[in-house]
Amino acid sequence: MLPPLTLERTIDQTVREEWGRILASLVKTLGDWQLAEDCLQDAIISAMDHWRKNGLPSSPAAWLITTARRKAIDRIRRDKNLSAKQDEISYLINLENQPTEESETDAIPDKRLEMIFTCCHPALEEKTRVALTLRTIGGLSTEDIATAFLDKPDAMQQRLTRAKKKIALAGIPYKIPDSTDLPERISSMLRVIYLIFNEGYHPTTSDKLTKPDLSEEAIRLARIVRQLLSETTEVAGLLALMLLHDSRRLARHDDDGEMVPLENQNRARWDKAKISEGRTILEDTLPKNRIGPYQLQAAISAVHAESESWSQTDWHQIAALYEMLHALQPSGIVRINQAIAVSFAGSPADALIMLEEAAADGRLEQYQPYFAAKADLLIRLGKLSDAKTCLETAINLSNNAKEKSFLKKKLMKT
Repeated sequence: MLPPLTLERTIDQTVREEWGRILASLVKTLGDWQLAEDCLQDAIISAMDHWRKNGLPSSPAAWLITTARRKAIDRIRRDKNLSAKQDEISYLINLENQPTEESETDAIPDKRLEMIFTCCHPALEEKTRVALTLRTIGGLSTEDIATAFLDKPDAMQQRLTRAKKKIALAGIPYKIPDSTDLPERISSMLRVIYLIFNEGYHPTTSDKLTKPDLSEEAIRLARIVRQLLSETTEVAGLLALMLLHDSRRLARHDDDGEMVPLENQNRARWDKAKISEGRTILEDTLPKNRIGPYQLQAAISAVHAESESWSQTDWHQIAALYEMLHALQPSGIVRINQAIAVSFAGSPADALIMLEEAAADGRLEQYQPYFAAKADLLIRLGKLSDAKTCLETAINLSNNAKEKSFLKKKLMKT
């Protein structure tokens, strides 16, 4: 029998890896989201006790599926509305009477894609989509999700409960969207995954520079979606983008946890395996000529990854890629990043004009990276007084403690 710590880790790993697949299968069978989740949770509690006494089964995931089904049968039998559940219980009893094979999880149709589309439905607000995806597909606890959002667990639990009720009452379909709606829904789904990643890579409100668990979960979700939508190039593009970004994670802070900008990062600390995987995905995807915003952003990140130093970065190529990105996805945010590239490929003066044109409509007045970028350009142009004003604004707009600390040090040196 495994020692307690190893057993706990194995249970935790099994739950995290199989939660989404088992829950999706149960929801599809039962037609009741909350019942499915409750039964799976009951099965996990039983596993904790049973596996400690008897050791791990040959297939922990298959054990959980079988036990969750039995829990569902027990709950439905106790239900006052049993007559309305006859189809479900007959189906489950039939499954229960079949022998459980070690490969049973492989035989169960993978319903995670339908579940992801349901979690990311446009009828739900964005924060709810993110939270529901993390809970349902990622298997994160309500407490973990609440911590990520700086919410109270009770408030997060209420949000998740309301979301499930809304899905049921609104009749949001548990299925892959029709071909006419599919591109828009895939876009919504990828946006949710990227939001999860960014909240880990660059937390909006935190005393930490990164939250690695969230970034890693987003990458794991993207891998799942890529398996299920292998021909959708933007899924591959998003996975490549996140891998290439995340490859720099360890170099983004010093030994004291303080922020280190890209130009000063020790590139020897970049994760070569993630860079290699991200580049390989891009090399396989770009030739298909179905290029979208995530692939272009990944290509930009790949140029950085391939550069041996800041001074050797191909800024002309990066500026050109941002121009292509802006053509597909016009926004002031894209222009900010393009302006930074232009400042090194051309001149800070040209970049400042581009930056101010991007902000002319007033939409960037509360966008912290705009003022941070503008301050950098003004410093390089010798306009230190204006640069200080921009830095002060950037500091006031930042909710990340490490980012604030970095900007304050920059202000003191200006």
